[in-house]
Amino acid sequence: MTKMAALKQLRILSVALALVLAGCNTIQPIKNISNAPVTSSKTDPTLDEVREAIKRAGIALGWGMKETSPGNIVATLILRTHTAVVQIKYDTKAYSIEYSDSTDLKYDATKQVIHRNYNGWVQNLNNAIRTSFVNLQ
Repeated sequence: MTKMAALKQLRILSVALALVLAGCNTIQPIKNISNAPVTSSKTDPTLDEVREAIKRAGIALGWGMKETSPGNIVATLILRTHTAVVQIKYDTKAYSIEYSDSTDLKYDATKQVIHRNYNGWVQNLNNAIRTSFVNLQ
């Protein structure tokens, strides 16, 4: 094998290894949503309107939405063997989405990390909630 061929193989192996290592980075810090404003086209939405907008947004994305008390919803997303559970605390001015529990998502309580898909699901939920608020009449 020539020196050029050996260098070419080394480059290919280096790129392949980098791709494998990048794909292994499936763990990220948990990203909670804290005190996001309830921004609506309607002036002073009621607590019931905020609750319904949050529930509507979650249900549209496949989350199970259960009000456990006024101002608190437990949202559960089940995808294949993965389960994510969040607490959504809200009032008429702001809301928060906080990690509560999970199954099969590589959660580490000490390091506060989880599978990267979890953060994407929460961000999608947050985006849907914001859109749902805008549409309050």
